[in-house]
Amino acid sequence: MTTDALHPDLAAGQRGPADHAIRQQIIDAADAHFARFGYGKTTVADLAKAVGFSKAYIYKFFESKQAIGEAICAQCLEKIMSAATAAVYEARTPTEKFRKLFSTITAKSTELLFQEKLLYDLAANSATEQWPSALGYLARVEASLREIILQGREAGEFERKTPIDETSSAIMLAMQPFMHPLLLEFNLDGLPENQTRVINLILRSLAP
Repeated sequence: MTTDALHPDLAAGQRGPADHAIRQQIIDAADAHFARFGYGKTTVADLAKAVGFSKAYIYKFFESKQAIGEAICAQCLEKIMSAATAAVYEARTPTEKFRKLFSTITAKSTELLFQEKLLYDLAANSATEQWPSALGYLARVEASLREIILQGREAGEFERKTPIDETSSAIMLAMQPFMHPLLLEFNLDGLPENQTRVINLILRSLAP
C-alpha cells in the first residue's frame, strides 16, 4: 500500500504525516524559490539548501520536484476556487451566479498568477502537463457550473433541451481563454470587456 493511500488527504507525490509542519515549511520555501528562480531552473537540491534540510529529508515528504510544484499549485487553485465559491454564494439569481463564477475565477487567477512571472510559469506547466491539481480544479469548476445551470433551469432562466453534460462541457471550452494560464496571458489586455462579451453570448444561448 502506498503512502498516499495511507494518507488520503495528501496530494499526489506527497509522503509522510498529512499534517506535518515541515511539509508546509518546504512548500513555502519552494514557493519563494520558484518565484525568484523559476520552476524549471530549480532542483530539489536547491530547495534543500534554501530550507536548510538534506535532499533525503525532503524526499521523506515529496517524491519529486513536481510533487512540490503540485502542492503549490493546489494551494493557489484553492484560493481561486474559494473566492469564486464565495462570490457565487452571494449572488441571487442563477444568471448572476454564472457571471460571478467566471469573472471571479479570471480576476483571482490574474491577481495570483501574474504578480510573479515565474510562478505563472509553474501554473502554465501544471495546466499544460495536466497535473492532477489542475485537473481536479477544472472538475470543481465544472461541478459548480453544472449546479448553476440546473438552478437556472429550475428557475426558468435557462433552456432545458440540451443535455447538461453537453452544455457544461461546451461552456468550459468557451471559457478556456479566460481560465487557462497560457491563453489568459494573451487575453489580459482585453479584460474584463472581452470576457463579458463571451459571457453575454453564452447567457443568450442559455435563454429558454
